[in-house]
Amino acid sequence: MNNLSRRQFVKGMTAAGAASTTISFPSIIRAQGLNEKLQVGFVATGGRAGAHTRACHEHGLHCVAFAETDKRRWKGVLEKEGWDKATGYTDWRKLFQKHDGEIDVVFVTTPDHTHFAPSMTAVSMGIHCYTEKPLTWSVKEAQLLTAAYKANPKVVTQMGNQGHSMQGWRLAYEYIKADAIGDVTEFHTWTNRPIWPQGGDRKKGSDPVPDYLDWDAWIGAAPMRPYLAPAEFKNKDGETRKKPYYHPFNWRGIVDFGAGALGDMACHTTDGIYAIMNPGYAATAEPIKMTGPVTDQFPAGMVVKSTYRATKNRPGFATFWYEGKDENGKPFKPETPEELLSEDRELPRTGNLVIGTKGKMLVTGDYWEGPQLIPSKRRAEFGKPPQLLERSPGHHKEFFMACRGEKPREFSQSNFSYSGPMTANVQLGNLCARAGKKLELDINGVITNDPSINELAWREPREGWGPLVQKI
Repeated sequence: MNNLSRRQFVKGMTAAGAASTTISFPSIIRAQGLNEKLQVGFVATGGRAGAHTRACHEHGLHCVAFAETDKRRWKGVLEKEGWDKATGYTDWRKLFQKHDGEIDVVFVTTPDHTHFAPSMTAVSMGIHCYTEKPLTWSVKEAQLLTAAYKANPKVVTQMGNQGHSMQGWRLAYEYIKADAIGDVTEFHTWTNRPIWPQGGDRKKGSDPVPDYLDWDAWIGAAPMRPYLAPAEFKNKDGETRKKPYYHPFNWRGIVDFGAGALGDMACHTTDGIYAIMNPGYAATAEPIKMTGPVTDQFPAGMVVKSTYRATKNRPGFATFWYEGKDENGKPFKPETPEELLSEDRELPRTGNLVIGTKGKMLVTGDYWEGPQLIPSKRRAEFGKPPQLLERSPGHHKEFFMACRGEKPREFSQSNFSYSGPMTANVQLGNLCARAGKKLELDINGVITNDPSINELAWREPREGWGPLVQKI
């Protein structure tokens, strides 16, 4: 959904521009022949980025330069055959400033709070952009990237929700369109996350920043805070290990840097909802259960209910998101439906329960990989629905094919016109938790029952760490 109001555009541009170092870049994609190698740059090369450096290398892209705040992770590029001459930086801004005109594609795989600025810079410069999920840290950032995709029509984009390129949600779509469960009224989605600390407050103190880490660049757009070194502990075998506090993983539960379990998993586990229902912005978002308030970290558990408006093609529906545990340590999950209990079955560890006016469908796993009508006899009676949707050649491949011009830009199906509004809806769950109240929104995603909460939907970047250029 691209219909942000002009007031939102202007406000977003003013806020982002005021905190950015604006420099002049041509918004022209470097000419590409179908047989020419795509030139790639990476914003982060360790952790999840390893899947993308590997895929790019396997698909024949050539790495020109990269930015990674932790120099120990530079080997993720430099040790790959033919990439040893790539230029490395700890500051992502230098990647764009020093290699303007050399890079066709950028992969952004940093912590959530630093997704927006390099992604907006890339799209505005005319560089194809793949950004990991969640697309952005905040609601407004997602809306702005959606607008940037519309304003830069030659740029191909993709968000890293791999399940969108798999068969599962397509099969679920085909069941629903074949009227296997009637009109959908509710989606219940649950996860085994968080598997990192949540529910605590900010730890005090500071430690020396190691020489391999650019802490200023790691903090990026977020408010500056001291570095904390990993804490040593002994595992069950008596071996000494180190548990990081911020870098490289436990930032996910900290509000300034991550988006908690929602940001980590909802772009996977709720993807089918947005792909099947095309819902637009939520009408309401409400934290109906929370294990404590939002402090420096997200709560240890919560349940969020959202409602979506009816369209001419379907009635309205509700979604329920379950994460973490209650005060007694019991995981938040929906009640196991009678259709499973009658077969001595339980809900899986993660998944979706889709409730319709004529029946129910269970979707197992994080990526919608196993949709099935329940109970089993209903699945046997109905059989497989007619195929309605084309299958994807693969998540990276569809992106590269669109970047090379072999396919239209929309062939990269989790592009920012799709993943932007989806991310905004996902982050509404965190926003209503931070606000501690039910939010009501208009069709443009603007909060109407308490307009002051709209300010929480955006965070002014730390000086110098906003987008280098923004074209929306």
